[in-house]
Amino acid sequence: QVQLVESGGGSVQAGESLRLSCAASGLTFSPGYMGWFRQAPGKEREGVASISILGATAYADSVKGRFTISRDNAKNTVYLQMNSLKPDDTAAYSCAAGQAWRAPMTPSSYNYWGQGTQVTVSS
Repeated sequence: QVQLVESGGGSVQAGESLRLSCAASGLTFSPGYMGWFRQAPGKEREGVASISILGATAYADSVKGRFTISRDNAKNTVYLQMNSLKPDDTAAYSCAAGQAWRAPMTPSSYNYWGQGTQVTVSS
């Protein structure tokens, strides 16, 4: 059974940093892509960042220069370093894994999802 477990969410002040982690278990192979998505109340889920098994990355325009995605293929773990956080970054953040080579920033491209971790940024 494939399971993705996120950790590292919390409540911070604007300008502070958080690091999210997501460990995938039950996979017999390293997923082609791993990604981070977020959903704020009343809004659709949106892609935040994605990373391929070879390390190619993509970011939403709203987080470029502030967030960094990385992964450890040996551990099937993906990280999201979030710096200079803003109140607009407040959302439930979920990680995903799958063969998402066609559209790595699109939720429907992923097969496996974590339960999510809340990030709250206050001004």
